[in-house]
Amino acid sequence: MSTTTQPAQRGFLQRIDRERLALAIAAPLLAIVIAVLLCSALLAVAGYDPTQAFNIMGKFAVASDGQVAILNKATTYYLAGCAVAFGFRMNLFNIGADGQYQLSALFVAYVGGTVNLPSFIEIPLLLIVAMLVGGAWAGVAGVLKVTRGVNEVIATIMLNAITTAIIGMLLVPGIFVPGNGGGTSNTVQTKQMVASSNFFTINTQGGSLYGFIIVAALVGVVFQLVLTRTRFGFDLRATGRSESAAAASGVNVKRMVLTSMCVSGALAGLIGMPDLLTNSHYFGQNFQAGIGFTGIAIALLGRNSPLGIGFAALLWAFLDASAPTLSVSNFPPEIINVMEGTIVICVVVAYELVRRFGLKRQQQRVGAQLAAAAVSVKKEVAA
Repeated sequence: MSTTTQPAQRGFLQRIDRERLALAIAAPLLAIVIAVLLCSALLAVAGYDPTQAFNIMGKFAVASDGQVAILNKATTYYLAGCAVAFGFRMNLFNIGADGQYQLSALFVAYVGGTVNLPSFIEIPLLLIVAMLVGGAWAGVAGVLKVTRGVNEVIATIMLNAITTAIIGMLLVPGIFVPGNGGGTSNTVQTKQMVASSNFFTINTQGGSLYGFIIVAALVGVVFQLVLTRTRFGFDLRATGRSESAAAASGVNVKRMVLTSMCVSGALAGLIGMPDLLTNSHYFGQNFQAGIGFTGIAIALLGRNSPLGIGFAALLWAFLDASAPTLSVSNFPPEIINVMEGTIVICVVVAYELVRRFGLKRQQQRVGAQLAAAAVSVKKEVAA
């Protein structure tokens, strides 16, 4: 048994490029360290004690209720990061995730308030509706790109503006909103969703944990398997690196662009589901917006990898969830926004520095190998 397992273990370890792994971790770590140093300096200049601020944030992170709040936020952020990252792997910039998830949430809230089925049918139906609406809305940008050559960044930004107008038109008393405005207050909202649409939660010592965290984890696993274990994932990565090379190898680039945009939009459609199916149970004017743009920063920080996005989502959720505790202790909560913005800027710079360092190391290794080969040839000729 030992003769068969030991070579396999050595082979697995040898396949791990430790230097490449270290460089991949170095970039986000360097960005976080720089962000912490800059924010510490900013707090000190403003007359606050940075050590106390970070101490408050640390205590929040280890408290049970704080951990539940972080995980609940991270669930939503993870879905947003995966939606954006799927497009990024194809070299597509789906900036419209924000509009896609809001439009999906509106339709899901309408269907959930109209259709009353058993939970095991109702919830999958609502998830399918969310993914179909998000995928179809993102597919508009994909169709424009493959048929008319419209840049997907411009198309998705414009679609975000159109989404806001569409939601404003639909959130008036009529089909989507009942005549009395949907609620007892002056807010305009859809009808309350039926009880069978409630997604389960996990009771913990720190509060109710979103059961949707399981769905988010499954999305990450499927994302990784599709990228690394399927022909579609190989074509997607190949097209993202070089469209011309992929086309020369037989990949239908236009079909890949359209499919990737639709899948990215379908994932974006799930972003609003943890809150809609667990907390609010209706769509109204106060439905949270802007998570799609947060997903861009998280995908960037996580290097478009499902595992990296997981860590980035936890970091972002920790920063956002700890902001109120800073405010209670008379610290300016805006320091969180400064830190998030600094991390995004620093991570871009850090990735470039690490990329250049890795390229230099690769050139040095190749140069050393060529020099060794040249010396070997000279010895053979001399002999």
